[in-house]
Amino acid sequence: MKVGFVSLGCSKNQLDTEVMLHELLAAGYEITPDETEADVVVINTCAFIESAKKEAIDNILDIAWLKKHKDLKAIVVTGCLVERYREEVLTELPEVDAILGVGSIHNIAEAVSEALACAKDKKRKKYASFEDKNTVRLGGDRVLTTPEFYSYLKIAEGCDNRCTYCAIPSIRGRFRSRPMEDLVAEAKDLASLGVRELNIIAQDITRYGQDLYGGYRLPELLTRLTAETDIPWLRLLYCYPDKITDELLAVLANNERVLPYIDLPLQHISDPVLRAMNRHGDSATIRAVVKKLRGAVPGLTLRTTFIVGFPGETEADFEALCRFVEETRFERMGVFTYSAEEGTPAAAMPGQIDEQTKQDRLDILMKLQMGITAAQNEKKIGSTVRVLVEDYDPVSEAHFGRSAADAPDIDGKIYFKSEKRVAPGSFVDVKVRRVVDYDLYGHLVTKK
Repeated sequence: MKVGFVSLGCSKNQLDTEVMLHELLAAGYEITPDETEADVVVINTCAFIESAKKEAIDNILDIAWLKKHKDLKAIVVTGCLVERYREEVLTELPEVDAILGVGSIHNIAEAVSEALACAKDKKRKKYASFEDKNTVRLGGDRVLTTPEFYSYLKIAEGCDNRCTYCAIPSIRGRFRSRPMEDLVAEAKDLASLGVRELNIIAQDITRYGQDLYGGYRLPELLTRLTAETDIPWLRLLYCYPDKITDELLAVLANNERVLPYIDLPLQHISDPVLRAMNRHGDSATIRAVVKKLRGAVPGLTLRTTFIVGFPGETEADFEALCRFVEETRFERMGVFTYSAEEGTPAAAMPGQIDEQTKQDRLDILMKLQMGITAAQNEKKIGSTVRVLVEDYDPVSEAHFGRSAADAPDIDGKIYFKSEKRVAPGSFVDVKVRRVVDYDLYGHLVTKK
């Protein structure tokens, strides 16, 4: 029997998909990249914000068309959407034959088997598995869905920060770190597969170890990962400003294989908005952390994200955010409009802001950042940067890849010309010649 997969949402969700792929292969199923050839399609969903929920439902309906018009026998839906709306998925989407909550991904083979039986016998009760997401076994063997030269390492699950706009704690449960020995063993396996860049992820990686070891142990984990594997690049994603310790700064500054790149979602700078968001730390804390990071880590690339249009955000609050962005000049920045998620405290707050105002504020902030990024990129013209090669683009007849300053999927690319083809996963030096939007263009530096 052939199983197809649709994986939606973030890289943390993608790792759940990779675990389920391994479970199905171990159970004897064949995986197909073509949904039209599949007997069963598994859709791993996101439901973080309204647009993600819509994307998940649209994908379910698209796959349901194959069930009606082609040879698809059954549909299994997993992930955040069903964790959050289990009854609605079963009752309002009759095309779905089985559902799995986020704590039940290791039951995927049973779910596929039951979905096939349910599709064959319409009177059979639909399969639904929702194990306690707070006690589920974390991690597991997986099949990489990224290119073989980079991957992700999810070091924890869930979140205890309780930001008022966020549904993640209700979906993913409380914060749970994975044992360090398990993480080191997984990293060794990834290294043996040829992974050259390891992106460290969780809802909050800076909190790693507090629940298991009684303190923040991310610096120790990074030191062990570099000591016990030969993976050249380790990148830090999803850090919190109130948990940036001196020990972590020392690792960033002194361990050359831990990239001088940190993703630090700040969300806002106005104290009234930060309090309403239940963010840990005020504007003074944020400014101090940014200053400390920049002072301690040479060549740091600082990425952040902000939310505009949060309930009660005044013009003065937004102007303060714009001034902060202009003053701080982040190397990388993303902006989201606030999404009122049912069941979160912020959704019931007074002062909800209309969608047009939200979008206008997003456009203003992103236009500001585009100018900052353009000026920073112009300064790179004539410099030589180290690039991890990703592939070759036959249309532009150029290779492309990423520098230490560019995380997969969310940052820009570096395109370069080379007389000879360069294998993906190779490290090369590229001299930058020009800039187009967020991307750099140059040529391969040949060693004499």
